[in-house]
Amino acid sequence: MTQSSPPRHAVVIGASLSGLLAAAVLAEHMTVTVIDADALPQGPAARRGLPQARHVHLLWSGGARAIEEILPGITGDWQAAGALRRSLPTDLVTLTAQGWLPRYEEMQFTVSCSRDLLDSVVRARVTGLAGVSTLQRSRVRSLEGTAARVTGVRVDTPGEEGRLIGADLVVDASGRGSRARTWLQELGVGGIRRAEVDSGLVYATRIFEAPAGAHAAGFPIVNVQSDARVPVPGQTATIVPIENGQWQATLSGTRGGQPTADPEAFVPFAKGVRSPIVGELLEGRKPLTDVAVTQGTANRRLYFEKADLPDGFFAVGDSVATFNPLYGQGMTVAAQGLLAVRDLLRAKGLSHPGIGREAQRAVAPQVATAWELATSQDILYPGATGVRPKPGAGVMGAYVTRLMTGATTQRALTTALLRVMTMNSAPTHWFSPAVVWHVLRATDRGALRAPTLTAVERAAAGLTAPTHPR
Repeated sequence: MTQSSPPRHAVVIGASLSGLLAAAVLAEHMTVTVIDADALPQGPAARRGLPQARHVHLLWSGGARAIEEILPGITGDWQAAGALRRSLPTDLVTLTAQGWLPRYEEMQFTVSCSRDLLDSVVRARVTGLAGVSTLQRSRVRSLEGTAARVTGVRVDTPGEEGRLIGADLVVDASGRGSRARTWLQELGVGGIRRAEVDSGLVYATRIFEAPAGAHAAGFPIVNVQSDARVPVPGQTATIVPIENGQWQATLSGTRGGQPTADPEAFVPFAKGVRSPIVGELLEGRKPLTDVAVTQGTANRRLYFEKADLPDGFFAVGDSVATFNPLYGQGMTVAAQGLLAVRDLLRAKGLSHPGIGREAQRAVAPQVATAWELATSQDILYPGATGVRPKPGAGVMGAYVTRLMTGATTQRALTTALLRVMTMNSAPTHWFSPAVVWHVLRATDRGALRAPTLTAVERAAAGLTAPTHPR
């Protein structure tokens, strides 16, 4: 008789969205323990380890499709729990830096709900998988192993300090506050490069009771973006319809123009951005929460994939890179990266030499794409610090500006814009011959000059007169 191999075990640090998706991917091959410092709620409730959940989180169609691949049927589960599926650009009233986008029939979509609801549905699915367990109210102290291989973690649990948990694979999904770089240095692994671009962004969010008829009218997402080409602080205002007949409103401002926690200043700030439409929609609405403010929103990236990592370890999600939250990239980047890891593990198996390092490299392309999109804009704002634009960035920026100008009048360029912004295609799509042909002929002639709310939507929101452009 031959002896069977001992069961394999993985540790995932963090029950974030990326950690849960990592657990789902790994559960195809091994048992998984997800370790988190919080006591995880049973439903859509706030938790200390995810303070950014108070703000708007849009899951673009590129991310939703990736999660659907990992957890089939999850989109229906979100909708059954109260999430809204919004067609893009049909259900989007948005003022880009170049102008108002037309509301064509569906090209892409977004899942619109609170982050707490979105995570709770995923958490229920993943923790119900065979072989997945959680260790809650526990903090990872360090990695175990050597510079050649990680073999587990040391954990402080409610009943034991410094508990050793062995693992064939450790995945760090602990988020923006990850200590993975330090833990690896303690094992003798150095050379993990770090980059940062900080526009000084602060964002503030408040939830309001939506007008009675807004949900029935299929009220759209309303978004006023900043214009990084203008040498003033970038300020934005957004309303996202979410579950339970609520509007989640988020304001943002870069260095010198940030919003505050003052509830009396919230609506005036929203009225003071490039179009007053968000402020007008919020005026007179009943607030359901205080104003939640978050600072420390720098784009930050750790180049794990370029370091000589030990086997048996890789990092995902915000542990690898964090982005300006206004672009809505984080959840989609994590999901697409973990879908790539799933495909890698299915193709090569866990026993493949260096599989942890290969998994880290599999995550990198999605991170790199989002990094370029986010930082190329943020570095333009007054007072922004960090990595400066690469040579030739001005020419590239002029091309993208022309494309976005054309997107205000040409269906083909609206399609191209949304394919990339929802992370269904890489930015290289913008340089395909068909797109270039349209960009060369781009014009804003005939572009919309005011918010594209319909008469039904205006009536549902209680707006009596059209908003005039500034």
